Amino acid sequence: MEMTKQDKFLQDLNVEAILGQDQEANIPRDLPMRKWLYSWLLDPNIPGNLQAALDKWISYLIIANLFTLMFEHVPAVYEPYRAWFELFDIFSVAVFTIEYALRLYLAPEDEEFKNRKSARWGFVSSPFAIIDFLAVAPFYLKAFIPIDLRVLRFLRLLRILKLFRVLIPAIAEFKELNKDRTFRQKVHALVFPSNYGGTMQNIFEVFIAVWVLLSVLAVILESVKGIHYVLHLQFVILDAVAVGIFTLEYCMRIYSCVEEPGYKGAVMGRFKQAKSPSTFIDFLAVLPFFLEVFLHHLMDLRFLRVFRLARLLKLTRGSDATAVLVKVVVREWPVMSAATFIMFLLLVLTASLGYLFEYDAQPEKFENIPTSIYWAVITLASVGYGDISPVTPMGRAMTSILALMGIGIFAIPAALLASAFSDELVKERDQLKANLFSILKDGHISDEEAAVIRAEAKRLHLTVAEVNALIEVVVKEHELEERNPLPIHKIAENPALAVEHFKVLLGQIRQLGVQTDEAKFEAAAQQGARLSSSELALWHKIQGNS
Repeated sequence: MEMTKQDKFLQDLNVEAILGQDQEANIPRDLPMRKWLYSWLLDPNIPGNLQAALDKWISYLIIANLFTLMFEHVPAVYEPYRAWFELFDIFSVAVFTIEYALRLYLAPEDEEFKNRKSARWGFVSSPFAIIDFLAVAPFYLKAFIPIDLRVLRFLRLLRILKLFRVLIPAIAEFKELNKDRTFRQKVHALVFPSNYGGTMQNIFEVFIAVWVLLSVLAVILESVKGIHYVLHLQFVILDAVAVGIFTLEYCMRIYSCVEEPGYKGAVMGRFKQAKSPSTFIDFLAVLPFFLEVFLHHLMDLRFLRVFRLARLLKLTRGSDATAVLVKVVVREWPVMSAATFIMFLLLVLTASLGYLFEYDAQPEKFENIPTSIYWAVITLASVGYGDISPVTPMGRAMTSILALMGIGIFAIPAALLASAFSDELVKERDQLKANLFSILKDGHISDEEAAVIRAEAKRLHLTVAEVNALIEVVVKEHELEERNPLPIHKIAENPALAVEHFKVLLGQIRQLGVQTDEAKFEAAAQQGARLSSSELALWHKIQGNS
C-alpha cells in the first residue's frame, strides 16, 4: 500500500528532538572500551548520554560536603554523630577519587588532550584536574602527615572549586551569547528568561531557589528552641548571606528591567517593575531584615522574623500553575463572589440565631455575635473543634442544618475551580493546536517554530505522546482542508463520519475563540442580534466561559 503524504510527514517528524527530549544516545556497541566509556560518561557532545547526570550528582555531593563542613564546627551536632560525618567524608572521597581516576584513564579520548604528546599529563596539569586532586588530597595527606584539624577543614573547602567544572562552560556560553551587548543587557539576560541567558540563566534561577529554600528552612528550624540555641550563630550568618543575595537580585532586576518589553523608561519603567507582584514579593523577602537592623532601637521588631517566610513566594515567579490559578480565579470571580456573598449571609444569620438561642444557656461561650460567628465558621467548614457547642434543642437543630449546608456551600467554589482549571487546560491546548496549525501549514518545522513548540509543551507539561497526538490531529485537519468537502446530507448518511465532522467543526470553533478578539466578537454578535441569546450561550459553553 502506498504511503500517504500524512503518514510520510508523521514518520519523518521527530517530536522527541523538537521537544529536546531525545534521550537515547546513539553510541555504537562495537567501540573500543575506553572510547565507549568516554562516550557514555564524559563526552559533552553526545545528547542522551550520562555526562550531564554525572556532573549534576557530583555537584550535589559537593554542596552536601559544604554543609557537613559547616556542621562540623558545631560540637553539639558533630560530636554525637562523629562516626556518620567520617563515613560521609570517606564516601565523598571515594566518589571523587573514582571520578579523578576515570577522567585520567579516559584523557586520551578527550578533545582537549588527545592531540598532546602525553594526553594524561596534559590532563593532570590542567586547572580542572588540579582542582579535582586538591579535593581529595587532604584526606590522603592526613594518613601520612599529621595535619591540624582546622587546616584539614580549610583544605577540604577546596572541594567547592569542583563546581567550576559546571560553571566555566556555562560562563563561556553566556559570554558567546552576549557578545557585543551592553552590561545592562547582560544583567537582563542573567535574571530574566530570554534567548541570551542560556545555561547560566538556569543556574542563576536554581541558585536563587536553593537559597530561598535554605532561608525558609532556617526560619522554621529557628523556631525550635533547642536547635536555635545550638545553631544561633549559623542562623544569623545564613540569614545575612541570604538577604545579601536577595537584595542583589532585587537590584539587578530593577536595574535591567528597562530591557523588558513594556518596561521602557528609566524611572517609570523601573517603578512599574517595582510594583509588579513578583518584584514586590522580592522586596518583602528582604524588608524584615533591614527594618530590624535600623529600627530595633525604637521598638521590638522580632515579630517581623516570621515574615521572612514570605521568601517562599519567590518560588512562584514564572510558575505556570500560579499564572493559571490567577487567570482561573479572575475569570470565575463573578460566580465565586456570589457564592462567597451567600456564605457570608449564612454565617451572619446563623451566628445571630446562635447567639439568640444559646446566650441564656451559656453566656460565657456565646457572649456576643462575633464569638458566634467563629462558631458558625467552624461548623460551616465541618471542622468542629468542640470548644464552642450549643446545648439547647434549637441551637443543636440549627447546628445540624448548618453543618449539612456547609458541605454544599464549600463544595461550590471547589467545583468551580476544578471545572475552570479543566477548561483552562483545554483552552491552552487549543491555543497550542492553533499554533501547530499555522506552523505545519508549509509542512516544515523551522528551528524557531520548534522552539515555540518546545516552550509551549514545557509550559503545559505535555508529554511527547500528547504532542504527537496533537500534531496528528492538526495534520488530519490540514488534509481535510485540502479535500473537497462532502455535502452535509452525504456526511449525515454516515454516523461515524458525522461524528468526526462534528469534532472537526467543534475544534475549529474553539480555535476561532482562541484567535479572535473576545470583546469585539461579543459586540459584533450582539449588534443587530446577529446571534441569539441561546446561540451566544452555546458559543460561551464551547469556549469554556460558562
